[in-house]
Amino acid sequence: MSTFALRARTALVDGHEVFYREAGDPAAPTLVLLHGFPASSHMYRGLMAELADAYHLVAPDHLGFGASAAPDPAGFPYGFEKLTEITLGLLDGLGVDRFALYLHDYGAPIGLRIASRHPERITALVTQSGNAYQEGFTPFWDVLFAHARDRAAHEPAVRELLTPGATRWQYVHGVPADRLDRLSPETWTLDQAGLDRPGNKEIQLQLFWDYQFNLDAYPVFQEYFRTHRPPLLAVWGRGDEIFGPAGAEAFARDLPDAEIHLLDAGHFALETHGEEIADLVRDFLGRHAR
Repeated sequence: MSTFALRARTALVDGHEVFYREAGDPAAPTLVLLHGFPASSHMYRGLMAELADAYHLVAPDHLGFGASAAPDPAGFPYGFEKLTEITLGLLDGLGVDRFALYLHDYGAPIGLRIASRHPERITALVTQSGNAYQEGFTPFWDVLFAHARDRAAHEPAVRELLTPGATRWQYVHGVPADRLDRLSPETWTLDQAGLDRPGNKEIQLQLFWDYQFNLDAYPVFQEYFRTHRPPLLAVWGRGDEIFGPAGAEAFARDLPDAEIHLLDAGHFALETHGEEIADLVRDFLGRHAR
């Protein structure tokens, strides 16, 4: 089999099955791709195919997402600290010691915990709607932060974010009319199938609640940027109504050399601007990920 082929694999981490996609030559520089809500490593299928000739690519599904295990939240402590621990356990088990990170949405607080705690392992950062600053939050978050303060009162409203209409909206919002035909309905259909599994909505509600503690880590992430100066590429949808473009521009405050590109896209910019993003990532990693 060609080393460029996309492979579907599973590893056991802390007793839990973690699904991951892998492509490229393991001897090449590694890029670890961390997905967000409500997606999975499926979101990186096109980018991995584009970059597999030059890079070793590893894209896991977080526990509770995609094809990874989804342990009962009654007995498993879902939170971003735990997802970070599982991700790092996977990378250590695979022998991935130095790597660049591609961060989207939930992938940002997971990946930036890893980067800030193990800066010597990080070659570069790519962020696509992967927030690390207060400026990135939009009114979309009002109900989620209200839920963090009072779960019982706001749970009905937050559950609306787990419905088919809300999942589809995450893909179509902010996309210009001439790019809508690049969206494939299997993306939101697959994501919704994951959300509709028995017990999965309770997993997502717990992660929604736990998200508030990521903000407490932002000063740590920002100090990591200032101290270690990791090369950073931000490729962000200008029309993203979940993490607004101000979140991308904010990286320049602590990383003056950050390369920031605002695309005419929404939250899932890879679906509509995959070629442009692949070109930017290839050029960026060619200069920094060695």
